[in-house]
Amino acid sequence: MTMGSGSQIHYKQNRLKQLRAFCHAARTGSVSAAAEKIFLSQPTVSLQIQALEREFGTVLFERRGPKIKLTPEGDLLFQMAEPLVEGMDKLHEAFATQSGRVDQGVLNIAAGESTILYILPEPVRSFVDHYPGIELKLHNVTGRDGLAMLRADEADLAVGSMLEVPDDITYRPFVSYQPTLITPRNHPLAGRESVTLDEIAPYGLILPPRHLSTWRIVDLVFKQHNLAYHVTMEAGGWEVIKKYVELGLGISIVTDVCLTGRENLGTIPLGQYFPKRSYGIVQRRGKFLSPQTKCFMKTLDRAFADRVVEPHPQTVGDAEWEDAFLG
Repeated sequence: MTMGSGSQIHYKQNRLKQLRAFCHAARTGSVSAAAEKIFLSQPTVSLQIQALEREFGTVLFERRGPKIKLTPEGDLLFQMAEPLVEGMDKLHEAFATQSGRVDQGVLNIAAGESTILYILPEPVRSFVDHYPGIELKLHNVTGRDGLAMLRADEADLAVGSMLEVPDDITYRPFVSYQPTLITPRNHPLAGRESVTLDEIAPYGLILPPRHLSTWRIVDLVFKQHNLAYHVTMEAGGWEVIKKYVELGLGISIVTDVCLTGRENLGTIPLGQYFPKRSYGIVQRRGKFLSPQTKCFMKTLDRAFADRVVEPHPQTVGDAEWEDAFLG
């Protein structure tokens, strides 16, 4: 039987709706969550997925209680369908970009506190100046929450530091920073051009909380050199740590991304012992890049065009991505 042109258009419209429902269910692992995101009822989303399964003659999801998981055939279809669905959903914005008009839309960026404080201010200022019509939303999140936002398409991209890269995530570093010892101005080590771990070991360290990557990296390096060390204080955030070092309550090992040069601190590079920390663009693999996202990525690249970049993120011990992302 030959369908008329009206039936063909209706069929294609239904296909897009089915694929959209399928892709959202695949991303969220839940039919009900997919229904909420695309403003449909749960039975409607289930029927659209079932229609695709009938058409392709296969099972797309394994049902495990309230959660669903892609079958191998479902994963194949998801890889093929996702860019098509996202491309159609972003068609208007893409057309505006190609015709030279990126003057509207929303851009969601996930980042840790250090990244927001030290990495993003200048690129964000430049971006807002060039694209005042784009609504920019900065989400101050932990790495675990940032990762969840990327996977749920609640963030267009994340910016941060990664030590390990999950298989479904891409990471492109654009700037690297040096590990640095900070001391009070009147400390015995202050004013030195270099220092050894043996010389650092006797003094009390102020470090970020134990569960974060900085502590584990410090611990690993000291153990590799068979040196004991002691921590006199745990403090969250580089600004807090810098303040308490200035007050003479200890010394610390930081990444010099947090150093402005206006602090009342002694600083000594420690690149001979600790790896550089790179910061970069973090995205879900296969994610459709909206025009707003592309413009912000170009803004980042311009802002750090003259900075040294590590070719690949460092992997140190068992440090986890969600810890490193805090930066």
